[in-house]
Amino acid sequence: MKRYSVFCIGMMCLLLSGCASVIRSDVTAFNEWPANLTDKSFTFTHSAEQNNNLEYRNYENLVSQELVRLGFTQSANGAKAELGVTLSYGVTARDVRVVEPVAIDPGFYGSPFYGPGWGYRGFYGPFNDPFWYGTPIVAQRELNFQVFARRVNVGIARTADAKKLYDVTVVSEGKMRSLPMVMPYLIRSAFSDFPGQSGVTRLVTLKIDGNK
Repeated sequence: MKRYSVFCIGMMCLLLSGCASVIRSDVTAFNEWPANLTDKSFTFTHSAEQNNNLEYRNYENLVSQELVRLGFTQSANGAKAELGVTLSYGVTARDVRVVEPVAIDPGFYGSPFYGPGWGYRGFYGPFNDPFWYGTPIVAQRELNFQVFARRVNVGIARTADAKKLYDVTVVSEGKMRSLPMVMPYLIRSAFSDFPGQSGVTRLVTLKIDGNK
């Protein structure tokens, strides 16, 4: 295989690894956050099914950690709280078909099995022949794969009158289907600029912890 083929493969691997090292999310938040809110106690409002769902409770803990980081206080079980927090999430899949051009190395004398050697002009290789690589042949390659759309919604409302104060939706697409792996980044994205500008979609990019 000629050097430019190796280079192309190396670049493709580099790009794929780079894409896999971050989670990109579209974050849209709507808020009517009161400037004079002093009581930031909160509790989660959920259904009986959610309450008995271990996966949900794990994600609920992630939301709680972000709120505490922002200065909120989680009320103990049964204690009255100023704010009620809701959480919903899901993932959907779609099939993707991509047809892309690919440059194929024609090889030495049209064969990919020849390498540098001795010819009638002496040693023949890429360093003494500007036409060593030849003209690449362009073919088409078809790629079929699935893309997963991960979605998280967090709402915060006053418990006294159920008035919604904050509602954020995070949408992220990628080849990783596993919600437990991506959920920490989606929830961090949801509170990355709290409460933020209402009704404006932002692109939030977070590094995957293992690639720091």
